[in-house]
Amino acid sequence: MKLIDLDGTLIDSNGVWREVDAQFLSARHLTATKEYLDYVSHAIFPVAADFTIEYYHLTESPQSVMDAWMELAKDAYEHHIPLKPGAKEFLRQQHLKGETLALVTSCVPELGHAVLERHGLTSFFHQLVFAQELGLDKRDPRFFDLVLSHLGVSADECTFYDDAPVNCTAAKQAGMTVVGILDPLYAEEAEHMARLCDCCIHDFTELID
Repeated sequence: MKLIDLDGTLIDSNGVWREVDAQFLSARHLTATKEYLDYVSHAIFPVAADFTIEYYHLTESPQSVMDAWMELAKDAYEHHIPLKPGAKEFLRQQHLKGETLALVTSCVPELGHAVLERHGLTSFFHQLVFAQELGLDKRDPRFFDLVLSHLGVSADECTFYDDAPVNCTAAKQAGMTVVGILDPLYAEEAEHMARLCDCCIHDFTELID
């Protein structure tokens, strides 16, 4: 089974979240720190909202923070975020070969469904697994154990595709084969990704027959 991430892997959305963070914080006369960005970029929405409130000592509720993020990101997911090169062709080819595909993503379900439908990707997947619905971040060591149990497969049957080094690390620790997607957001960690993953690609055109 192939387990495939969404943001930064199939779709070119990492820059959108940097802009969302910048706009959200700027409206509150705050600026993002590397520590902050490193944490929230890998966290599911409720966890990221709690962290943001604590980190910046905000008086807003977690729901109001999440609502603000959704307002900033929704238009991009519904109308603008493009696919990574070769992404749809790779999924179609794997589907035609009879491969079982599962989406495994930290994306907010509403946004994930919107962008998948817009690009016509939903039908390629056997299952859609949203970390937010499982209540764990993908970097959490327990996450992939839960995903494997949910999908009814063992780690040695799975290949995982992701752009985030911390997620790739967790998948390797779980015993999966890992393909790293070299996204510009993590350019400084490209050498680490090359050592960590079983192989690395810049985009899915490299995997199309």
